[in-house]
Amino acid sequence: MTHNVMIVDDAAMMRLYIASFIKTLPDFKVAAQASNGQEALDKLSEVPNIDLILLDIEMPVMDGLEFLRHAKLKTRAKIVMLSSVAVSGSAHAAKARELGADGVVAKPSGTVSHDLEEKAGDELARVMREQFANA
Repeated sequence: MTHNVMIVDDAAMMRLYIASFIKTLPDFKVAAQASNGQEALDKLSEVPNIDLILLDIEMPVMDGLEFLRHAKLKTRAKIVMLSSVAVSGSAHAAKARELGADGVVAKPSGTVSHDLEEKAGDELARVMREQFANA
């Protein structure tokens, strides 16, 4: 089964890196992309079959934490935070979990992590697959 993914990140290059990584995973495909939380909420109505959202925290218009406050009312998609500020044990990671994030993965080298696949690919793929392990 292939799971539809929405990538939400304000950095166009980061969306490209994430999409490129997802293409290496046969069980996932990119179904939508958004550059901020508000755009992502709008796209949930346009693309209703999203299974997983990879969500940055620091974005203009509506950040990832604010998106989380609204998203659980609009979608049943699993939400994995993928952010440079949501490192394990951080206040951002704890707040994301508190607001309903299903997983948290830190970007390995800042806002635009060109080395995502190399340095965090295995962890990201594992966390993504864990969301559907018991489905």
